[in-house]
Amino acid sequence: MSKTAYSKTTWMVSGALLGAFVVLASTVMADKGAQEQTPEPVAQQKVSLPLQELRAFAEVFERVSSDYVEEVDDKKLLEGAISGMLSSLDPHSAYLPPKSFEEMEEHTKGEFGGLGMEVGMEDGFVKVISPIDDTPAEKAGVKAGDLIIKLGDEPVKGKTLSEAVDIMRGKPGTKLKLTIVRKGADAPINLTITRAVIKVKSVKQKMLKDGIGYVRISQFQVRTGQDLVEAIQKLDELNKAPINGLVLDLRNNPGGVLTAAVQVSDAFLNDGLIVYTEGRIKNSKMRFEAEKGDVLEGKPMVVLINEGSASASEIVSGALQDQKRAIIVGRTSFGKGSVQTLLPLNNGAAIKVTTARYYTPLGRSIQAEGIKPDIQVDLAKIEKVDTSDFINVKEKDLSGHLENGNGKDKADKNGESKEATADEDITKLLEKDYELNEAFRVLKTMALTQQMQK
Repeated sequence: MSKTAYSKTTWMVSGALLGAFVVLASTVMADKGAQEQTPEPVAQQKVSLPLQELRAFAEVFERVSSDYVEEVDDKKLLEGAISGMLSSLDPHSAYLPPKSFEEMEEHTKGEFGGLGMEVGMEDGFVKVISPIDDTPAEKAGVKAGDLIIKLGDEPVKGKTLSEAVDIMRGKPGTKLKLTIVRKGADAPINLTITRAVIKVKSVKQKMLKDGIGYVRISQFQVRTGQDLVEAIQKLDELNKAPINGLVLDLRNNPGGVLTAAVQVSDAFLNDGLIVYTEGRIKNSKMRFEAEKGDVLEGKPMVVLINEGSASASEIVSGALQDQKRAIIVGRTSFGKGSVQTLLPLNNGAAIKVTTARYYTPLGRSIQAEGIKPDIQVDLAKIEKVDTSDFINVKEKDLSGHLENGNGKDKADKNGESKEATADEDITKLLEKDYELNEAFRVLKTMALTQQMQK
């Protein structure tokens, strides 16, 4: 494998963010270098200040400060004004007070406390973008697309996203009741979730059958590109040879850092454009090209996506789809095609502001549309037919049948038993996960076709 650890490239997008707002309930995924990004000086931007509106703001501030029924701290009023300014732009721009900014930086490392879900705002309610794998939210049954209308006994309506997230935070081991509205459900759903310290391992791998490997990416963190390469190396070791193909599972992956999305895409490409961004300021115009070195060496790929696949997941699936490197299987993705830049402020806080849209290699903007799969797999529940009552006699069941002469009876019984158990586990997994089973069938066909053409 020629492309390892990504030492070959110095990535230059320290301020770009792609995840929705995720704090403890999940957290904003940011590059560690985001603090080092220097915004374009105001003088160079030639911003003309709306003096009449600023006078109106000063007048409102003075009236509220002096006439409100209770005394209000001036700092709280100003922070509220800043928060309102950003939240009026789009669901992903936000003001991060010093404490939230500090916590966000810690979360980038993949360990944080809370419920474990990526959230945004929709119609005044908290919308679940995606539950994070192996977290309290995922285990409790929270699903992508759920609308949280109450947190404990408090209605969500009227709260900012930051305020709602603050309620979801808490000491590990404490409980929080969520009231959820779910599409298709006749009545609101009540879930009680126990807060925990969330440790996110963004990359997991396992062998399926017939030399087919499986890699699941739950989030795009700073180390995800490197971890992906190592995961594929482990699959080759388990297979005792290079794998015949790979299923890359990006379902319910809410996104993360832009550099990780570029690295993961680059891992499977030898050349060509991966993604480009366009915005108003100079720093927002970026292009990312792949460099030589495909970790699969041309072996076929299937990428699994669904309505919970957002942002960085869409960059990867869009790049591999446009470059005809992979078949996309599943359902249309979330449709977050914007880039957020984290700008630290002098008071220890920061603002997260949308600065660009991203485009796939063929110039497609995914914003509010999403990635459409090459092969649609609708939600379905599959049940295996019980054939125990059927009479199914084969040659081996006949009395006095001849042995096949392949020496199977001399095989290592212990080794054979272990392999059989592993195959049974994978078979059960494929039977349970219909979408993965469809991806496996597609990939197996691609692998066989490739082998026949040699």
